[in-house]
Amino acid sequence: MDALDDDQLRAMLPALRRFARLLSGDPASADDLVQATLERALRRWRTRHTADALQPWLFAILYRQFLDGQRRVARWQRVVGLFAPQQPSQSASAEQVHDGRAMLARLALLPHEQRALLLLVSVEGFSDRQVADTLGIPISTVISRLSRARERLRAVNEGHVNHAPASRILK
Repeated sequence: MDALDDDQLRAMLPALRRFARLLSGDPASADDLVQATLERALRRWRTRHTADALQPWLFAILYRQFLDGQRRVARWQRVVGLFAPQQPSQSASAEQVHDGRAMLARLALLPHEQRALLLLVSVEGFSDRQVADTLGIPISTVISRLSRARERLRAVNEGHVNHAPASRILK
């Protein structure tokens, strides 16, 4: 990145902040969103096609970052909803607490590799490629391990698995 690119980025900051603030409705969240956008843009700087496309490219990154964050929050709220009351004045029912604890207990029965895969995909919303990059394993390994993790969780839910975490078997 040269000085011209740096100047172009600096010139875009007010517009990016304004867009982020309008999307998020919160100045602190907007600043976090702009920072995440710039980090991603700098990591992928060489994939940018032309200097004229800088503004739409940055706004597209910001918007995708915002949508990813919204999906992550929604997934997390679904998980937290099992443990927390739906409304501040409402306490969690005994059934909700029991279901939440049972879910955590079933997840604890999975090997940590399978548990991590399921959480990254189901709770954090990572794609298979993102999981592969995060864990440093091939995407085909992610797909096969995720399939085994889902099968094992189904078996645990149906009561067909012992209650000791499976040890890792190396071939």
